[in-house]
This record gives sequence, structure tokens and C-alpha cells, in this order.
Amino acid sequence: MGRQYFGTDGVRGTVGQEPLTVDFALRLASAAARVLAPQGGTVLIGKDTRLSGYMFEAALEAGFIAAGLDVLLIGPLPTPGIAFMARHFNCRFGVVISASHNPYYDNGIKFFDADGGKLTDEAEECIEAELANGATTVESGRLGRAVRVDKTRKAYQDFCCATFPAGKSLKGMKIVIDCAHGAGYKVAPRILTDLGAEIVPIGCSPTGRNINEGCGSTSPELLQLTVPGVKAQVGIALDGDGDRLVMVDHLGRKVDGDQLLYVIALAKHAAGTLRGPVVGTLMTNFGLERALRDKGIGFERAAVGDRYVLAKLRETGGVLGGETSGHLLTLDQTTTGDAMIAALQVLGVMCDTGKSLAELTAGLQLLPQVMINVRVKERFDPYSRDSVRKVVDAVNAELDGRGRVVLRASGTEPLIRVMVEAEESAAARSLAQRIADAVQAGV
Repeated sequence: MGRQYFGTDGVRGTVGQEPLTVDFALRLASAAARVLAPQGGTVLIGKDTRLSGYMFEAALEAGFIAAGLDVLLIGPLPTPGIAFMARHFNCRFGVVISASHNPYYDNGIKFFDADGGKLTDEAEECIEAELANGATTVESGRLGRAVRVDKTRKAYQDFCCATFPAGKSLKGMKIVIDCAHGAGYKVAPRILTDLGAEIVPIGCSPTGRNINEGCGSTSPELLQLTVPGVKAQVGIALDGDGDRLVMVDHLGRKVDGDQLLYVIALAKHAAGTLRGPVVGTLMTNFGLERALRDKGIGFERAAVGDRYVLAKLRETGGVLGGETSGHLLTLDQTTTGDAMIAALQVLGVMCDTGKSLAELTAGLQLLPQVMINVRVKERFDPYSRDSVRKVVDAVNAELDGRGRVVLRASGTEPLIRVMVEAEESAAARSLAQRIADAVQAGV
């Protein structure tokens, strides 16, 4: 059937423009209820701090109640927290109203199944097919009810704390926590405080319009200044919905998802708890792959998107994977990407070893990575052009296993993305430009 509205992470767009309208949200709720809970039951709705969240929360609530489902409203909570709480309440499914790291004028709607996992492509296709039938209302005696359960958030806080190494605490550690004025602004500082840390919060004053604005994992510059400025040991940055993590070491240097995977992978490998390969994506730095293999740790790549990392982990029996952007999956701890749980794994390694984050990442040498976006009239498979393929083959021969080429069409824009990694940044840029020129000439 294919999907018209669902992307790699739910339905997303600009508020007020199709499909992010109240009418669509109402129909989506009704369609999801018919597909995911045809016999009734309970659904949990959570959101981030965007002003439009109130509007979509009300529309979804109405659609679910009209379809005969009971609704639990938990308010702002990180996406992984909603996945956990949906399981906690034995819900048929959970719904998150968020556009993650996007600006406030965007929003999105995504779903978790009863086990706290993302929906399959097939389930999303079935929901889309049901949209054509509009919103339905059951007879009055079967209508659902709505209850606010905001105070139950502590169950998620306690769950996160329980993933920290037993018998350890963060006492004596000063941590700057940047919540991007987003969904984690209440629970994330409390988790760290519960574990004994001294915290310096930033990005914890949402207005409904400032989510991700100059802060959070996509804009960590303020965190990079604050950590050494207040003499903290480490900084943690979440994105707007709390599933993406970037950290900052005591020197103010950004530590990305690849580096964090390295730290967690080595610790799990040493403890004998690392099952299966570590899974990255096509964009994961080749330096991480090389460093893990030097340590005897398997590594595999999935398509870009944390849902594809999750699928590869399930296929290979792995427990650890993620993206450079900071979507990290620790399946031995939880069912979906969770920034706070990933951060606690890193903090646990720091406590166990007595080493700083700078020391823990020192053994990983990331290769210079150059990305060039070539704009085209319409997307096409760049490998379908003989002239492009020949240049790529020549570049790979020059790299001789000491670098990597990724050439792919953007999934959302008329762009061909050319990425080259090499041991020297000048070489990476020169080689990437050669391929970009070949793509441009082949358009």
C-alpha cells in the first residue's frame, strides 16, 4: 500500500498545514483506535511543551473517546517515558505529540504499541487506509472516559534511576543538564538529583514557543560554555522530546552519539554484557567501526533512522545501537531510544572507572567527514549513472579501506547526499567534491 502520511518517526509537519490539522488528528485517532484497539481498552497520550500540543491533545482525546477508548493524559514527558508508561498502565497503545528536535511551529504524532515499541510499517499502512472512513462515534453507553495522570511521572523517574549501577550514586558529581525547554524539563533534573548529583539546569523554562531554540542536543553551544564555566564534570543535552542525547566533557567539548556508543560498548564488552553486534547507520563514522573491531566487537550498519537501527538489533540479537545524532538504543535497559537512560549508562561508566568523559573517549579517533548536498530536479538513484559509479569506484580505490563513501538520495528533499570519510580532512573534501561534480554532470 505504501504510506502517505507516516514517515520514519510518525506523522510530522507544520502546524495548521496538512496533515497537522485538528481535523486530521481527530480522524487519525479514530483510525488508530479501529486498527490498534478494535475491542476497546485504554490509550495513553503524552506530549512535549509546544503550544500546539494542547490543541492536538484535545483532538486526539475526542477521537479516542468517541471510538470507545479510555484515555490517560500524562502531559509533558519524554517520548521514551510515554513508551514506558503505556506499558506501566497496560495500555493498548501510547501516543506522543511531538516534533522532536524541530522548531515550535512544527509538531507531530507518533505511536507506540502495547510493548512500548514503534509500530510496524504494516500497522501504519492499515491506519492510513482507515483514514478514508473518517471519525466514528460509538453509541453513548460505550463512549470512553478521560483521566489526567500527571502525578504518575515518578514511576518513569524511578525506572530510569533503576538502570544506574546498583550501589552507585552520583554524589559528588556536578552535572549541567540542558532539556531544550522540552519534554524532559521536569523529570530529567529530578532523575539526576534522585541519584545524588549536584545539577545546574539550563533549557528548563518552556514557554511553548522556545523548544530547541538555541539549546538542547541540536544546539549545544550554551552547554559547552556552561560546563567549564561552572566547573562541572559533564554536561547532558536532550532534544525536545528527550530521546536524543549529546554530552559535553569537562573541557567543553561536544561528545556525539558515535563517541557515546564507543564508551558504552567498551564497558559492556568488558563486563560481558554486550550481546550481538553494535549497530550504527550508514552515516556512523568509520572511526567507530574500526575502533570497535580493533577491540573484537562486531559492528553492523542499518539505514538512517532509529527504527531501522532497532530492526537490525532485533534481527542480530544485539542490545546496543544508535545514530551519530544521539538516538541511542540500549535494549538491555528499555524498549526504545531514551536519552536519560543512555546518559546514565555513560555516567555509570565514569563512576565505575573514575575516568572523565574526555579520558573515556580518548581512544576513539573519528575520521574527518565531509557532506555535500547536490540539488537535483527530482530524486534518483545516483548509482544508476555509469559515470557516477565509475568515479565512486575510483575514490574507493584511493581510500583503500582507510575511509568510506556514502552516496544516497535524500528521503525528503530533491537532493543527492555525498559523504566521504578519509584520514585527512583535505582529502575527504577533495574526494567528496569529485563525486559531487560527477553527480551534477550526470543530472
